[in-house]
Amino acid sequence: MTETTTTPAAVTAEERVPFRRWLAVAAVAVGTFAVVTAEQLPVGLLTSMGSAMGVSEGMAGLMVTVPGLVASATAPILPVAIGRMDRRIVLLGLISLMVVANLLSVLAPNFAILLASRFLVGISIGGFWALAAGIAVRMVPDRYVPRATAIAFGGATAANVLGVPAGTLIGGLTDWRVAFAALAGLGLIVVAGLVTLLPAMPATEPVRLRALPRQFRDPVIRSGVLATGLLVGGHMAAFTFVSPILQEVSGIDEGLIGPLLLAFGVAGIVGNVVAGTAAGRDVRRALIAISVLLGTMLALFPILGGNAVSGAAVLIVWGLAFGGAPMAVQTWILKAAPKEQMEAATALNTSMFNLAIALGALFGGLVVDQVALQGVLWVGAALALLTTVAVWRTRQI
Repeated sequence: MTETTTTPAAVTAEERVPFRRWLAVAAVAVGTFAVVTAEQLPVGLLTSMGSAMGVSEGMAGLMVTVPGLVASATAPILPVAIGRMDRRIVLLGLISLMVVANLLSVLAPNFAILLASRFLVGISIGGFWALAAGIAVRMVPDRYVPRATAIAFGGATAANVLGVPAGTLIGGLTDWRVAFAALAGLGLIVVAGLVTLLPAMPATEPVRLRALPRQFRDPVIRSGVLATGLLVGGHMAAFTFVSPILQEVSGIDEGLIGPLLLAFGVAGIVGNVVAGTAAGRDVRRALIAISVLLGTMLALFPILGGNAVSGAAVLIVWGLAFGGAPMAVQTWILKAAPKEQMEAATALNTSMFNLAIALGALFGGLVVDQVALQGVLWVGAALALLTTVAVWRTRQI
């Protein structure tokens, strides 16, 4: 009897996670929030930044395309390049690079320098996001890995649904350069938090270059990566130009864009919570529901969003739909990948996520400049709805 009653207690004591470890995971989450926000911050400030730099809205979209392309290359390459380097040192270096890049944006005298700063942001986000999942996994015992991973990647979700709206609000109340300066300040706080809380993280098993294409050969992982590309690409094709869309399609004043994007973010948080619960039960159905709702809202925006009230309503449902997408696709990848290959699979999906951001913004810019502003909404809808095909054809995981 004694052996039976003490063994569970002993196991529980051994698996108890010190509060400091959870704070370290939270610091990684804030770092993820900062780099993802840095990547997408120009979205809500596109009109004012393009005007200040004397470029068209389509050309201004390159401020999102450039870091996305760079991050898509950095995400799979950096885990290979750093070999057995201490992951703590690498994360600190990447966050510091993000701080420098945002300060360069604040001081940029012309569009070329601004794009150079965005190139540096791409390096930072691609590397940091690719390593974040592996860091979270190593900070806690196996039974707490799902919670730690959710916290770490919750930073990316929060950036998608709150970072851009908050930055837009700051930029709208002051100046777009102030928004970048505020983000640089947040980066310095993250550096201090990681220095204080994160222990040494030597590599257990360096990622080999051949491991990346091997992940893509797995049909379940491949479907998850494809779903990421279609969902994020469709969303970003339209969302990159959400400020001019709201102004021109719905007749909303530029000063109200920040508050509306904040409402978009709040809706996204709700979507993230709902999708997280649904994905834990059936990730396949959760992804299908997200893609259908997102595609429907984008397709209907030019039809239903013709005035301020209806435009705001469709925008909020759009936020609800996309808010659950990052968590759902990441849950798919984590369920499909073996634990020893998690860093490689996450790096591959991170690469696709950022490539989709870049190509979505780039293609959206071409549509805006060559066709019509409303065209990006229909392109985004088509890509989002195609996600259902990729997910439906894959067996349940």
